[in-house]
Amino acid sequence: MSVRQIRLKTTGTTAKTSRRVLLAAFAGASLTLPLDACSAEGNTSTQTSGTGADAAGLTKVRFVQEWPVADGFWIPWVVAAEKGFFEQAGLDVKIITPPNVAATMQFLGTNEADLAFSTSLDVLTARSQGVPVIGIGKYGNGNNWGLMSKSKKPVTPAELVGKNIGTYNDAWSNAQLSIMLGSIGKTIDDVTLVSADSSTVPLLVQNKVDVITGITNAEGSELESLGVNDYSIAYSRDYGAPDAPVFLLAGNEKWLSANPQAAKSFITAVLQGLNYAREHQQEAVDIFMKTYPDAQTAEFTTLQWTATAALFGDAKTAVEATAFTQQDTTWQELIDVAVKYDVISSSLKPSELYTNTPLGA
Repeated sequence: MSVRQIRLKTTGTTAKTSRRVLLAAFAGASLTLPLDACSAEGNTSTQTSGTGADAAGLTKVRFVQEWPVADGFWIPWVVAAEKGFFEQAGLDVKIITPPNVAATMQFLGTNEADLAFSTSLDVLTARSQGVPVIGIGKYGNGNNWGLMSKSKKPVTPAELVGKNIGTYNDAWSNAQLSIMLGSIGKTIDDVTLVSADSSTVPLLVQNKVDVITGITNAEGSELESLGVNDYSIAYSRDYGAPDAPVFLLAGNEKWLSANPQAAKSFITAVLQGLNYAREHQQEAVDIFMKTYPDAQTAEFTTLQWTATAALFGDAKTAVEATAFTQQDTTWQELIDVAVKYDVISSSLKPSELYTNTPLGA
């Protein structure tokens, strides 16, 4: 495939969304690096739940995150820790900030962590390499990846032909873009990809591209933080891409087998934190900023949490464990696309990638 590609340096990004290019870079990377290269004690930071976490009778849980800098996606469990929901569930949860993005699956797969906040693609890629990790709950109601523009209406695939698209040029973004173009018989060769060194957002703000790739609660939130409140988004799911949530909760298979009640209690406490944070959004942001004051701005965190909370539906309706339920059909769609576009080398069974048992299913 010959793809027209331009690389531009971008400036003026918020610290958080520069994460997207690094997540993309590691999406298809091998997970067989020696663990001592990334798990030295001094290279991770942690938050421990509650004030009495050393009390007898609490089950210790090591919960590693998807990114080496805290972000607003973490708010449900940060709130759960601060409010004592984990302790009430009989858990001593250590929230681990990894040293780099590749470390999340490494930690989870090699007994350096019990549970993880990660991405569907990371679990799929790790599992395809034999890493004993498995999804235990989706985070959100669907695929919120798409093409963002400053036009009043979302762009259509036909309007993309000949246009400049700001992207990270990772395998997953290219696959979803290819699906959208394929819906009208076109290919990625019919557009020009403009790769950003960090965030795609400045490319759109500075009119260097026609559209950018991104998700609502990352690039979308950054656009709003820069005053672009009327952007539109064309979702890839509307043009045949898998409607699989970008993020999920995952677990180490051996730990899950040995600690089924702890896994269920963890989900219960996270749901408490999620619902509390949705009902008390400003307090939730304040708790996050108190816990991680240097991670990102309060303004961006507020926008990001507002967009993330919206992924769980009406704020007046409490989220139940069923909202985390995963399905064979969704995973099969993800597997098929990942194989077709060489994200993974061979197919897997959906049953190898997830379990709903911690949800009480």
